[in-house]
Amino acid sequence: MATPRRDTRGVRQDTQGIVDAADLLAHVDFRRHAPAEPLRPYVEQYWLIDWDLPEPYVSHVVPHPAVNIVFQHFTGERPFAEVAGVQLDLFAQKLEGRGRVCGIKFRPGGFRPFAPDRPVTDWTGRRIRQPEVYAATDPATVLTPDDEEARIAALDAFLLHHRPRPDPQADLAMTLVDRIHTDRTIRRVTDFARAEGISVRLLQRLFAAYVGVGPKWIILRYRIHEALERAETDPEVDWAALAADLGYADQAHLVRDFTATVGVPPTTYAQALTPASTSRA
Repeated sequence: MATPRRDTRGVRQDTQGIVDAADLLAHVDFRRHAPAEPLRPYVEQYWLIDWDLPEPYVSHVVPHPAVNIVFQHFTGERPFAEVAGVQLDLFAQKLEGRGRVCGIKFRPGGFRPFAPDRPVTDWTGRRIRQPEVYAATDPATVLTPDDEEARIAALDAFLLHHRPRPDPQADLAMTLVDRIHTDRTIRRVTDFARAEGISVRLLQRLFAAYVGVGPKWIILRYRIHEALERAETDPEVDWAALAADLGYADQAHLVRDFTATVGVPPTTYAQALTPASTSRA
């Protein structure tokens, strides 16, 4: 895997949300990079993937509460860009032949300043190719350069051209989602809203307009991300203890949510992992 040459401070290096991350990393070359300094309040990271596969491969991701802009080039297709709103269900992507992806992952709440005329719920559950707001951008300018630094610079230039508008509500949404992500004691929307001095209704309206999903969905999704990561790094997971740590009433509720999100119960998932997954613990 290529060693990043750009400053990556502040870029998350975990594999939260990736189903069987070790298997994915065995099939593709996956890297993360930090954006230019002026973009960091809005953009969590750039993510780059290249592949050259003898056989088709399907990746699966439990989505984050984040909007992505993705520049893509698949074998036999013209390069294209799309806005991928927050996906509500397990996301599958088939990869085959050779290809390249350059993605922009916005912080939850960070996309709205780049598309201020529409609530973020307008993008939720959708993948829109070359939407009118970005139609003037040629995806090849991002995807064509073989030099990785040139691709990152093209992503910076693209976003800086669409200069974000300062928005205190976006800042508030980003702060609140960060708090949910890092504070495992946040388990109920009503308690969270009360602690923040906001009514539940106003909190839900803020998240609809700026994040694309509600706070209850986000609390649940981060629980599942943590359960996935624990399964991949700890071959002896105590699921009852983990359920308690994540704020579930009992193990059965964790099993229900995990199964509904990932498609299999957590014990089945852990047993089926690629052997390299748990060797990273």
